[in-house]
Amino acid sequence: MSAPNRSNTNPPPFLLTGIPGLEAFHVWISIPFCVTYITALLGNALVLLAVGLDRSLHEPMFCFIAMLALIDLILSSAVVPKMLGVLWLDSREIGFEACFIQMFFIHTFTAVESGVLLAMSLDRYVAICHPLRYSAIQTGPRAVQAGLLSLARGAGAMLPLTCLLTSLPYCSSRVIPHSYCEHMAVVGLACADAAASHRYGLGVATLLVGTDSAFIAFSYCTILRAVLRLPSRRARLKALGTCGSHVFVILIFYVGGLLSMYLQMFAHSLAPHVQVLLADSYLTVPPMLNPLVYGVKVKQIQEGIRKLLGQPAGARSSRAA
Repeated sequence: MSAPNRSNTNPPPFLLTGIPGLEAFHVWISIPFCVTYITALLGNALVLLAVGLDRSLHEPMFCFIAMLALIDLILSSAVVPKMLGVLWLDSREIGFEACFIQMFFIHTFTAVESGVLLAMSLDRYVAICHPLRYSAIQTGPRAVQAGLLSLARGAGAMLPLTCLLTSLPYCSSRVIPHSYCEHMAVVGLACADAAASHRYGLGVATLLVGTDSAFIAFSYCTILRAVLRLPSRRARLKALGTCGSHVFVILIFYVGGLLSMYLQMFAHSLAPHVQVLLADSYLTVPPMLNPLVYGVKVKQIQEGIRKLLGQPAGARSSRAA
């Protein structure tokens, strides 16, 4: 057995396996991931440009949508290019530092997205439950501050985890049975007790997701109660439509994330390739779906994208979120 990495100033790289057990089908498996990545790049870039260039979209809700688009671009770009390199070109090697940088970006911006979704739910709560005070409570600068706070929280929570992982010794086996540097797969290669990093990672993930999801659930329960009290059926449908796209994005994020995380931690009987495909899909499919959801459901984003593409905006498009 070789010496641990802490005694080596230049630790050797890790090797990614891609999809364990399905190596013969790597090229075919890579096609849908490539399509989702290209769609995510185009969709999120269009949303960012539409919000950035259209002054009518410089409002808190659209700031949050633009933040989600930026987060999705970062998350998918942190994972998919290297994944496609493994699946297409058999470029399995990833540097020691690069592996932990990738892991840091994945976990940090997953936490940031959770914080932004929480801020969006609070924004909708104020807009529907306290509409007369909305313009005084929610402003563009405050939306930006909420995004920066989410970024600081995510980076602050994940930096200790990264330090714990890089301080572990990694021995002779450096093959990661995954298509990216997934936390649990890397921890399994340590030749020392990794219980501290395991407990910290699970605790932080559960605390962040649990706290954010509890506040989000409370916000939308309060919103639903307020909506059901509206006297007009049309007003109720309009209010529910305002939150529909947000709820859909939230469900994709939290249900997919929890399913991916806990299946990998506790489902030992689950086939390795199923676990890897679930984890890969969680990081690639939502970034593709989010701009499609907002492009279809939010009329202002629709019109902003049409203007960007040089198409006339629909005369009958409403100005409802």
